[in-house]
Amino acid sequence: MTDPTEIPVSDSPSALALATELHAILGRLRRKLRAQAHMGDLKWTQKSVLRYLEKDGPATVTVLARAEGVRPQSMGAHITALVKAGLVEGHPDPSDGRQTLLSLTQSCRDWMQASRAVREDWLYHMILENFSNKEQQTLSDATDLLRRIVDS
Repeated sequence: MTDPTEIPVSDSPSALALATELHAILGRLRRKLRAQAHMGDLKWTQKSVLRYLEKDGPATVTVLARAEGVRPQSMGAHITALVKAGLVEGHPDPSDGRQTLLSLTQSCRDWMQASRAVREDWLYHMILENFSNKEQQTLSDATDLLRRIVDS
């Protein structure tokens, strides 16, 4: 890993062009991956709630609303739709029975896992069929650099 004190700070037009290009390419890749395993007719906020519950575990409507930057009443409508779809279920909070903890149903977890597997399989085959071993190593190196952007 490069020492941050050794990274020159400048107003580089090439860095700006790279940032613009990278943003566009990552957006296109995200759309291609989404197209491989359709997540149904869920709204963006609903998908975000599912990802939150998968990553962070059970949460209340208030916590989810805060995470999405919406009012709890607005989040309630999204949660109702997810419950009706069989993707989310609620249980009394063991530490405060007045609140409901929402979590993913097992069928939702299975669906999300299958969807992720389809996308990863598509990407695996794209890499395998379109890149030489040397290019795959370059892509691996680029992945390390992208991880540094995400983790910083």
